[in-house]
Parts: sequence; structure tokens; C-alpha cells
Amino acid sequence: MGSLKVLDVTLRDGGCVNDFNFGQEYMEKILAAQEASGVDVIEMGYLDEKKGSRSGRTQYADERAITECLLKHKKPGTMYVAMMDYGKFDVDELGPRVPEGIDGIRLAFHKRNMREIVSLGRKIIEKGYQFYIQPMITLRYSDAELLDLIALVNQELPDASGFYIVDSFGEMRPNDMDRVLNLVDHNLTPGMTLGFHSHNNLQMSYSNAVALLQFPTNRDLMLDSSIMGMGKGAGNLNTELLLEHLNLFYGKSYRIAPLLEVIDKVINQLHSEYYWGYAVEYYLSSANHCTPSYASHFYNKHMLPIDQVGELLAMIEEEKRVSFDREYAEGLYRRFNEEKRVDDSPAVGEISARLAGKKVLLVAPGKSVLGATNRILAIMGEPDTVSIGLNSILDLPFDYVLTTRQDAYERAVAEGRSVIVPSNVSKGGRGDVRVLDYAKWIEVDEGTHDSSAVIAMNLLKTCGVEELLLAGFDGFSADINENYCNPEMRHPVSSAQAVRRNAYYKGFIRRVAESGIKVRFVTPSKYEL
Repeated sequence: MGSLKVLDVTLRDGGCVNDFNFGQEYMEKILAAQEASGVDVIEMGYLDEKKGSRSGRTQYADERAITECLLKHKKPGTMYVAMMDYGKFDVDELGPRVPEGIDGIRLAFHKRNMREIVSLGRKIIEKGYQFYIQPMITLRYSDAELLDLIALVNQELPDASGFYIVDSFGEMRPNDMDRVLNLVDHNLTPGMTLGFHSHNNLQMSYSNAVALLQFPTNRDLMLDSSIMGMGKGAGNLNTELLLEHLNLFYGKSYRIAPLLEVIDKVINQLHSEYYWGYAVEYYLSSANHCTPSYASHFYNKHMLPIDQVGELLAMIEEEKRVSFDREYAEGLYRRFNEEKRVDDSPAVGEISARLAGKKVLLVAPGKSVLGATNRILAIMGEPDTVSIGLNSILDLPFDYVLTTRQDAYERAVAEGRSVIVPSNVSKGGRGDVRVLDYAKWIEVDEGTHDSSAVIAMNLLKTCGVEELLLAGFDGFSADINENYCNPEMRHPVSSAQAVRRNAYYKGFIRRVAESGIKVRFVTPSKYEL
């Protein structure tokens, strides 16, 4: 190979984890660590004219904002670049390159836009910037399409600084690396740098990087990485691991200690607030060749068994797989569940008769129930009360268990409980089970709300219940140990998710109260009105 450079993407790809909200102090500490480590190229963030900011974030309104808020002093010998996604920044508004500013622009684009990058690239180069071509999801190109793109670059952009192989979905395996590397290296104009950007869904980032390093080529190479692998979904190749490998086997002298220090003081804190790294949902997104945003969207509902998350991902239409569409995802999720329709009028009639003239105690699996068992039992023993356990694994004599979880349903049936279940989980057929038509009892706004609490309270409104007691409705916390009374139910919840969920459920319970039902909390709750 020719020269070998490392491009650290922590401030840009890492920003996909926290919506680029690093805050000024963390931005400066990360940049200082990158510079101290000796990485060759530092990506400062994104240029985005609509969502960009002028300070505190690494998504910038324009290139001048980078210099104003972060790039105060450039380290000699280090290159500084920014990325723009096709269509999100008007290149005509990009100022000419200046000595104190960024040195290069990386343009990311989808296959459908590959011909439009020529005019954009020419403008960027003419403004004095180094220009790097980033064909997202490179594996989506057939051999003929990739050769077509390379021919276009050779003819129209031969003075571009680099051409990248981009493993956007972390789905490339050794045979894919071999095929794409040979195609690009043998056909790209001589002298153009070959770069590689990976994601770690299959835990292949490191081995694929090693494969590139061992590939027989005379080209200059550029490898992307991020500190502690910080990046969207499963994350990226770890900078600290890559630098150690290059020091050991390629005669480099990068400094790893500054990266370990910033991991200890900054990145670990971010990781506790915004998870990234290997997870089964990201494996499934890679296996189904789609953006991990779909996988995390479905998985983070915590409503479906993991095999059904895989089924949903397999149902995504090909043209929708490359970019996340929330509205499409919600529609797909509802269609998946609503296929299991039933006539639930007999079940609703029976439940209504049982609840007539009674107050209802709903017991959710919040941690507070552990300290309130005696009080809950006392209320359950009152003759005018009907008790319903929600997704309950508690050993309490509920009149009904209403569950939206397959595991809780199977357990309740096996224990001989009186069960209420939506049709997306089961259509009954065994045990003492009443099946509700899923589509009738959920709430739909910009999202789909189909938790046991939502279904139960909508059912109680229809049944004419006048008084409702709530126990175990604690609310959500980013502390995984605080959300449920049983560790088996734990799922990671980010601070942002906790805030959104708490706001939704507080508003939902308020609407239940406004419908005429008297609502009282038996245990402390973030939802108290």
C-alpha cells in the first residue's frame, strides 16, 4: 500500500447517537483527545442547513459555525473535514476554503443520486476543498452499477481526493470485502485514495479493516473509526483498537492514552446515557439488509418477541430499507398486529358484566408494588373491587391477568389464571382466556400505543367503570433497575425515552380521568395528576 491514514468520526457518526448534542465542553475534550492521539484526519461533524446549529452541537448550520464554536486552533499536520448528506446542504452556500477552516468535505449519497454528485463535487473542489466520495450502502450496488459509478468518477471527478467503500448497515463479510475491494482497486483512477467506513452490526468492523490493510494495493488507504466505537446502532470500528494494531504491525506511533482518558471521563458517561454497540436487534437489521433504525424502533417498543421483530424487518419493502420512515414503520407494525382480528363482543360483554358496579384495581409491574403488597392485597379483598394484573408475574390472586407479552400469557395460562389478551398475542383456544380485538383498544397518534395499560384503560372506559385504582404505575427511569419489580422485565430505556413515555402516560391517564372515571394512585407515580 501507499500511505495509511486514520479518520476519526466520533464527533460526526458518534453524534447520531445523541442527536449531536455533545455540549461544548465534551466537544472540546473529544477534539483535544483526537488531536493528542495523532489521528491523521478528524471529522468535525455534519453540515445541515435546516437542522444545523452554531454552537454546542456537531451538526452545523454551515462551515463557518465549525470554526466559530470548535475549531479555534488547528493542529499542524492534521486534516479537518465535515460530512454532508446529499440534499441537506446547498453547496452554493458553502464558502471557499480558508486556512483556519475545514480542509475537506465528505459527500454521502444513495445510489439513486449518484449522477447528481458530479456537479456538487466539482463545486466543492473548485472552492478549494479536498473532496471524498461516500456511496452509502456500497453493498447495494451490483458489480455493473459499482463499475458505472467508478467510471463516472474517473471521467468527471478524477481530482477527487478519495473514494470510499461504505458498509452503512454493518453487513459486509470477508467475501464481500474481497469482491468490492477488487472491483474498486482495479478500476478506480490510479492515485485516488481508497477509504473504508464500517458499522459493527456483525462484529466484523475490526476484521474487515484488517482485510483492507492486507489487501495488495499500491493505493493510499484511509480507515474510519470512532472512539470506543461510538456511532449509530451497533457503532463503528474502535479507534483505540485500530491505532494499537497499526502501532504493532505497521510501524505507526499513535498515542492511545489520550483516547483512553477521554473514554474514562467523557465517552463512558455518554454510553450510560445513549447506548450503542452490539445488540440482537442490530444483528437482525444487518441480516435483513435494512437501516438499524427500523430494528431499534420495533425492538424498543418492548411489545414483540425478538423473532417477530425479525419477521417485521423481513416485511419491509426493498425501496424503504435504506432510509428510516417512521410513518411507514408504524403502519407496518399495526398491519402486522391487526392481521389477527377477532370478534371480541362476547368477551367484552362478559367483562362488562363482571365489572358492573365495581371499582377496578389495575396493578402494573412497577417496582413500588414490592413495598405495597399488603395494601394491594387489602384492596383486592374488598367485595366491591375487581383486580386486574398487567403483564403480571406477581404471585397475587388477581381476578384477571391482562397481558400483551407472549411469555406472561403462556405463564398465566399454565397457572390457570383468568386471562385477557389482545389478538396479536393469542386467539385463545386453551385455558380461561378472553381475546380482545387488538385494533380496537390501542391508541394511534404519531406512534402506536399498545401497552397493557393503554388497552386495559380503554377497555374499562367502554365497560363503564366509574372508579379506578392504580398500583405499580411508577413511571420510567433511565436507571434500568428502577423500572420493574422483576429483573426479567428489564429493558434499557434512555433518558429521552423515559421522558417521552412518562409524558405520554401522564397525558393518557389524564384523558381517562377527564372521561369521567375517578382515578386514584395506590403507590407513588410519575403520572400523578
